[in-house]
Amino acid sequence: MSKFIIQVNGSVYGDNAGYHALKFVDAVLMAGHDIVRVFFYQEGVSHANLLLSPASDELNLHRQWCALADKHSIELVNCVSAALRRGILSQQEAAEQQFAHWNTQKPFINGGLGELVTGIEQADRLVVF
Repeated sequence: MSKFIIQVNGSVYGDNAGYHALKFVDAVLMAGHDIVRVFFYQEGVSHANLLLSPASDELNLHRQWCALADKHSIELVNCVSAALRRGILSQQEAAEQQFAHWNTQKPFINGGLGELVTGIEQADRLVVF
């Protein structure tokens, strides 16, 4: 059994990277392997935006990531620097920046590149989308 860390760089609806990452994680888990965490970086932080509202007949990738994380207890970590640059704020960051609103919540958490590095140390493989 292998341990994977997944890095998602592609935006939620700008390309297919997030969709492919989601399907890859699902396949890895179905094969009996482990996911150390999923790290969202660069444009990938857009997956954490809980205000996404695709058409009812389209896949809601945010909800899919949340469901997968809840079902398998997978840590979803947003790079906090990339998130703040793109207006993706947790309740804590919104309070610190004196904003009245936030647009991300658990199971997505904010972290730094240290979470990526420690995940790489724990994993057998890093896969980047």
